[in-house]
Amino acid sequence: MSEAQANTKGPDLTVGVPVDSIADGSMQVGQVGDDAVLLARRGNEFFAIGATCTHYGGPLAEGLIIDDTVRCPWHHACFSLRTGEALKAPALGPVSCWSTEVREGKVFVRDKVERKPAIRIAPGKQSPNRIVIIGGGAAGFAAAEMLRRQDYQGSIVMLSDDDAPPVDRPNLSKDYLAGTAPEAWVPLRGDDFYSEQNIDLRTKTLVSAIDPSAREVVLGDGSKVAYDRLLLATGAEPVRLPLPGMDLPHVFTLRTLADCRAIIERSATTKRAVVMGASFIGLEVAASLRARGIEVHVVAPEKRPMERVLGSQLGDFVRGLHEEHGVLFHLEETATAIGGKQVTLKSGGTLDADLVVAGVGVRPRLALAEKAGLSIDRGVMVNEYLETSAPGVFAAGDIARWPDPRSGVAIRVEHWVVAERQGQTAALNMLGARKKFDDVPFFWSQHYDVPINYVGHAESWDEIPIDGDVGKRDCVVRYKSKGRVLAVASIYRDVESLTEEAEMEGGE
Repeated sequence: MSEAQANTKGPDLTVGVPVDSIADGSMQVGQVGDDAVLLARRGNEFFAIGATCTHYGGPLAEGLIIDDTVRCPWHHACFSLRTGEALKAPALGPVSCWSTEVREGKVFVRDKVERKPAIRIAPGKQSPNRIVIIGGGAAGFAAAEMLRRQDYQGSIVMLSDDDAPPVDRPNLSKDYLAGTAPEAWVPLRGDDFYSEQNIDLRTKTLVSAIDPSAREVVLGDGSKVAYDRLLLATGAEPVRLPLPGMDLPHVFTLRTLADCRAIIERSATTKRAVVMGASFIGLEVAASLRARGIEVHVVAPEKRPMERVLGSQLGDFVRGLHEEHGVLFHLEETATAIGGKQVTLKSGGTLDADLVVAGVGVRPRLALAEKAGLSIDRGVMVNEYLETSAPGVFAAGDIARWPDPRSGVAIRVEHWVVAERQGQTAALNMLGARKKFDDVPFFWSQHYDVPINYVGHAESWDEIPIDGDVGKRDCVVRYKSKGRVLAVASIYRDVESLTEEAEMEGGE
């Protein structure tokens, strides 16, 4: 999608390649007819699957093999080498599989085969007949998709107050907003997916209350939807600054497809834009508007962009990168008012602006959970299985605060991939699994042609050793506390990022 498709040319695998040319744990890309195929070796077994990730087309051969899986270097999706199943988001669709044969010192790739993944959750006596999902974002969609992937035959009702079906939200601040990706890339699935999978998706639907004792959801029109299991995945909403002028027609926040369409429409007649906030989304918006040839000013109270998350050196690098592309920063500064053509700053100055985007963060949407009496602490409290204080009610995504096995404290993380993986885990647990959510948090951010990958979770640290050169865009940055690595950011060190993630999963 957002990056160029991987270069996957290679030898004709149907005529065979020497067994000794592929070491244990290594991979080789070749061709089978018109298909690019990844040939991988684990011990004396050989596997052949599609060579590109089904998320954004990343080159799997440049990733990492762990056991009988391969992980994508770009955004850490994980696929089964045996079945091609997408085991970990952000990829949701499988890759194709081919049979292999070893003969006379060569391994040959033969026919394409249908290898359906084994159903991991056998229906039990208490299997739910009716599952309701509140939310049409990453967690809600991933849960619904996983339920059907598990061959769940019961009712799935998905309630969303958005006017569009679930979309690939990271694209809204990146390529789609920049004009380098078509809108066809934005939906997570086409409209026919929901009817084919018998998912009752109801958009523009307001939920007014949850009644855990009656196991019912009350809609805005007063009607009720009964459930046996409920997933609360209401996500987050953009923070709206308490400023005069925030309701003017050229002032936007960015969360939905409708928001993005409106910004794109406005940008067609915009010469100068002000982005308020130097967060990830704020700076991704700045980069996208610069791609459209718009003069961009960023106003933010911080001393340097994203220092709270990335530290000073990466923060300075990100600022320099944006300045190289013409972004003008007004740091340690805030806006006090927005006019029809200007933004007034606290220092007394003004900035001309035909377009204003407020990207100052989001807050979790907790009203339904609070009203239902669920346990709340700066998020909806869940156990290691993502179940809330109300039996049969689960929570996932931006609202969920879960016990992190690495830090030993409860954390809440606003990452797209985390939300998807929590949705998948919650789906399994609603079907009766007892699967702990112990995935290592991961996110990526794209600034022009520079990707930043981040694994782990560090709210504070006492040292940040750097391997490589940040300025040369080739580095691994480790966030450590008392000698222990809490998180790792990297630029163009994809395999090391995957390796760090695997080590965190192993408790190292």
